[in-house]
Amino acid sequence: MDLDKIYELINNIPVTEQNEDLIDEIKEDLSMGNYKDAIEKLKRIKELDNGKENDETGKRLVKRKKQKEENKSIYPKLLSNIELEHIYMGLLLNNPQYIVKYYFLHDECYFEDSEILNIYKSVLFTEGGAYTPEVAKEGFNFARENEETYKLKGELKQKVVQEKYNMEKVYLELKKLFVLRKHYLAIPIQSIQDKVVEIKEYELYDKMSVEEVENAVIQVNDTEKFKRGILNEGLTSFLELGDNNLTNGLPLPFPILTKVFKGVRKGETMAFAMPSNAGKSRFTTDLAAHMAFVHHKKVLIISNEMSQEKMKLCLITTIINNKAIQELHGQKLTKTEGELLEFQFRPDKDKKVEVDENGFVKKGKEEKQADFVKRLMEVSTEFKQTIYVTDWVNKQINNSIYFINITDHTNDELRKVILNYYYKEKIEYVFYDTLKTDTANIGIGEELKKTATILSNLAQNLGIYICSTLQLAENDTLPVNLNVNDLAVSRTVKEVLDTLCLMKQINRDNLDNYEYSLQEVDTKYYDLKKYEDPDVRYYACVIDKNRAGAKPTLVFRLNLAYNVWEELGYLRLKQKNLQNNKK
Repeated sequence: MDLDKIYELINNIPVTEQNEDLIDEIKEDLSMGNYKDAIEKLKRIKELDNGKENDETGKRLVKRKKQKEENKSIYPKLLSNIELEHIYMGLLLNNPQYIVKYYFLHDECYFEDSEILNIYKSVLFTEGGAYTPEVAKEGFNFARENEETYKLKGELKQKVVQEKYNMEKVYLELKKLFVLRKHYLAIPIQSIQDKVVEIKEYELYDKMSVEEVENAVIQVNDTEKFKRGILNEGLTSFLELGDNNLTNGLPLPFPILTKVFKGVRKGETMAFAMPSNAGKSRFTTDLAAHMAFVHHKKVLIISNEMSQEKMKLCLITTIINNKAIQELHGQKLTKTEGELLEFQFRPDKDKKVEVDENGFVKKGKEEKQADFVKRLMEVSTEFKQTIYVTDWVNKQINNSIYFINITDHTNDELRKVILNYYYKEKIEYVFYDTLKTDTANIGIGEELKKTATILSNLAQNLGIYICSTLQLAENDTLPVNLNVNDLAVSRTVKEVLDTLCLMKQINRDNLDNYEYSLQEVDTKYYDLKKYEDPDVRYYACVIDKNRAGAKPTLVFRLNLAYNVWEELGYLRLKQKNLQNNKK
């Protein structure tokens, strides 16, 4: 078809609302020498005249929509609406002046259909170029134009011709959808993404403005960490199964404390307070070892008291002597921490070796450590058992005890340490020895409550258990009369904790003043037996706070040399001493 023939055809075509833009495009193509494109558009005008374009356009758009839906979208189904994108673009192409008001800035433009995005760019710079605000063009590049693009433009325009769409309503619906898509992609955390998608299903979503949708997303981000639910949902199973955090905590190595606290429960914070040098770190190690090896849990110990080397020695001592853990590794022996530190082991009775004054195998003056170890393996069953235990511990990879020593630190660094181990190792049981203010606030007691609050929030939000030790003041308060005022730091820290135990040694000279029973209400009481071994001690344990209920006073017998802690029962002053104490 020659050029004159094309111009003749154009001049003879009656201009209608449907073909007006196509005729303008044909003239523009002719002026630029794009004869092939002009001819294709002439054919489309002919189809319009024959009444075929409406049906064909509808079929092609439906097919296109189906193909897009079959392709895996980066958005979930609720955030997918190619139909809405088509309607918006059809309205915009039919009236490019709409771009003056109904445009999307580059950072808020989230078309799902890449071809629609391409056509949107075309409107910005070509069809609506004379009307587009400069701010709307920022960040966008020019559209790519080809035969398929021209065809799709015509189909989109034709799609909306016979329908009465409200451009403002269509634009606002699409803008709300773009807000949700933007935030869905911005936060690749499944739980938050799900909450963003749920906004689309809010009962009043259709009545929400764009700003209200933005605010809803902000609320999701800010409050997703909070646990929520419907209280009257699943009450029967909650009651019948008893499968909830209120009853199913892990047992402590102490039966009465387990009963009183209902076990170690994730989501809670616990604290044990003792005077200085009373064994806080050793008690922490005992509890951590029980969680790790008896209950097969990953544990984190954060310490600002003991170094890693000292804590390792304490852990070995604990694992060797702890009866519950002995059942696991199978070695029945007793070794003090001092003996392990000094590398002291007794020979077998049938082995003739030189020993020191305490009966331990004596190392030769010129004997190398490696040679001494080899010789001990030959003459000391006690040493072989010890090595067996440490080898056994080395294999407990799935229930490791992680350790980090922090001295100069901020509350934010403490929080990040816990978060890091939680996400990296999925640790759900944390021990912090000793709970103190951050470095910048040393000496300011009230700041301790802030630190405790951070730990409490982490426990609740992550669903983990955090146990801390606290410092008791050095004073004359009787062990059975301890209360929160005996803390050496802020008393208000109690408000944040779920449980608080105050523990103090009973003076050896006053053991005769106390007695204990196996039941809280009992008729039979036992005296506290005196031992010649100075390492054997008795500690009163006053439960000062317990969200789970009862707050009895207990008594522990312990030996720090072996790091053995034994819960005996319920402690009280003997009646005659109780009367004297009241006077």
